Amino acid sequence: MGDLGPGAGDEGAQAAYRPRRSVLYMPASNERALEKAKTLPVDALILDLEDAVAPDAKVQARENACAAARSGEYGPREVTIRINGSGTQWHDEDLAAACAAGPDAVVVPKVESAQEVRELVAAMEAAGAPARTSLWAMVETPAAMLHCEEIAVASERLTVLVMGTNDLAKELQAEHVPGRQPLLTGLGLCLLAARATGTVILDGVYNDVRDAEGFAAECLQARQLGFDGKTLVHPGQVEPCNAVFAPSPEAVEEAKGILRAWEDGAGAGVVTYGGRMIESLHVDTARRVLTVHEAVSGSTSTS
Repeated sequence: MGDLGPGAGDEGAQAAYRPRRSVLYMPASNERALEKAKTLPVDALILDLEDAVAPDAKVQARENACAAARSGEYGPREVTIRINGSGTQWHDEDLAAACAAGPDAVVVPKVESAQEVRELVAAMEAAGAPARTSLWAMVETPAAMLHCEEIAVASERLTVLVMGTNDLAKELQAEHVPGRQPLLTGLGLCLLAARATGTVILDGVYNDVRDAEGFAAECLQARQLGFDGKTLVHPGQVEPCNAVFAPSPEAVEEAKGILRAWEDGAGAGVVTYGGRMIESLHVDTARRVLTVHEAVSGSTSTS
């Protein structure tokens, strides 16, 4: 449950906030893509050994991803490796190699239970994963939705939940439609679990890279629902996603104004700002806005 999102509760948690507005999947079999990733204004990378890599390219992709994680050439970008899932022929070697490389996190698909989390963490520790390497669990099945809180609290090493919306839609026999109505129950259950446990949660991908308007709408929906960021499948999605998940100038100014009013009204029975009554919950929200703003303003991902 470490590495909390903004608004996790106390000032220490907010100080530890790390932006994950844009989290881009990159096929680790594509060396040109891995090189390009060093220049992208992205908060985090998922170097993929799973869906984006053909079976005959798995071994080379593993070597490429581990070399990239060791390189130190990705600046402030968080570098993670998505391994093949439990039960596949590549899983054990992927996990061992990724742990030896020491990325920021190992991303594991189709995690469905607290017991699976504990087994993964035990395997990471046995493989010598450094303390800095956390576990990101992909939740993408009905079973995962129904047990998401148990998954989130199963280990301190698990820091991020990643929604797998394509697989969830498949499992539900649901259609991909604007507004994602068929998926909202699952998304909501996982959001509740994330916020109840202080775990970062990332929205799933938007498949149609040509549909800029639809992508922007889904980013906005994800932010409004409460996600910390969104996973992406194309470099062209990075900057629009960053913009949506960063506080607007208007929101920043309002947050500053709320904090000034609160400080000026210390000891007063009623504090108002812009004609509205201000309570401590509004102050907490304002502080969260400024925490995110300060973090993303100081990163290369806003350049």
